[in-house]
Amino acid sequence: MKLRDSGMPDERYWESLFDVPTILDALEITSELIDVAEMGCGFGTFTIPAAQRISGTMFAFDIDPEMIARTAERAKTAGLSSVECQQRDIIEQGFNLPAGTVDAVLLFNILHCESPEILLGQAAQLVREGGFVFVIHWRHDDRTPRGPDLAIRPRPEQVIAWAHTSSALQAIGRPIDLPPWHFGLRLTRLAHQTKHNVSKW
Repeated sequence: MKLRDSGMPDERYWESLFDVPTILDALEITSELIDVAEMGCGFGTFTIPAAQRISGTMFAFDIDPEMIARTAERAKTAGLSSVECQQRDIIEQGFNLPAGTVDAVLLFNILHCESPEILLGQAAQLVREGGFVFVIHWRHDDRTPRGPDLAIRPRPEQVIAWAHTSSALQAIGRPIDLPPWHFGLRLTRLAHQTKHNVSKW
């Protein structure tokens, strides 16, 4: 399923809109994470820097074969053998990885999709208990230079509500400001029996 409002601009322009190291630092994406999966890798903007930080395999997924090819090319250029790229419709088909086997899932600029609860549920199923789902998205602000229509652009509190409703995910702390244009969330996978103990902020 191709996401609504999902067209990509020129790669160089796209990457000028993010302070990637600051975002990865704020989300605490470090070598303490082993295996990580990314839904919607795009040009590999975050895939490659994240793969260089973690200590295991970066599984990169995208529905667009051109994005998969570009990410794989960049991984090869960077000398990374730890990046596995797969063209796949995650919403329809899942991640094609065993449940509970990765330390984190990245959902970056993607929760304006038609079925965000399903996507969050897929992510929650893939991460181990105590693992993480990291989210960033465009702020709900019509001054941002890119981003989906405000009518489908989620606010942080909406993402947290979806996560609680659809999966055993709980927010860690408050939403993170990621200048100039984004917010971030750190969600953790709870044990089944504590699913409904959701933090308030």
